Amino acid sequence: MSFITRGFSGRGRESNPDLPPGQYLTEDFPVLSAGPTPDVPTDTWEFSITTENGVTKWNWEQFMALKIDEVHTDIHCVTRWSKLGTSWRGVSLDTLFEGIETSYDFVMQHSYGGYTTNIPLEDLMDGKAWIAFEFDGEPLDPEHGGPARLLVPHLYFWKSAKWIRGLTMMPNDDPGFWEQNGYHIYGDPWKEQRSW
Repeated sequence: MSFITRGFSGRGRESNPDLPPGQYLTEDFPVLSAGPTPDVPTDTWEFSITTENGVTKWNWEQFMALKIDEVHTDIHCVTRWSKLGTSWRGVSLDTLFEGIETSYDFVMQHSYGGYTTNIPLEDLMDGKAWIAFEFDGEPLDPEHGGPARLLVPHLYFWKSAKWIRGLTMMPNDDPGFWEQNGYHIYGDPWKEQRSW
């Protein structure tokens, strides 16, 4: 497993109370990946939500026809960097789940390239999460998860899966890739939930 990071430098929480415990402010956008960056053209990209009742799918054109939100938020990585006041555009999970019925309370995120991470459904709803395709006024770079990634800013950034391709509803909170490798099952940065 390889990790890539570049451009990280920062100032600690003592200089900014908006930072969660143990975090450092950065003006850069560090890159961390567990492997190569997938090449996912928008003409073949597809996103799906799978429930116990079936599968709902969108291609890129259908996805881009949905209501798009402007999102301004802070992001926090488990590797201790935080970036404040970031700007994104994306589709709310509230919009994507309209008309979808499920009795399950948990979700497994699936990425192109095989990455997975788990999350409670309630952490995706009520204006808490988006499928983001634009960062800082530009299409999302592949190294940052483009063409589209999940954005769940109230949790550590590994819970915002890059290169998102689908969500699968689950009855139990089964761990994903990083959680099976020691990362916390939930990942609240304000409680420093970095590992099990």
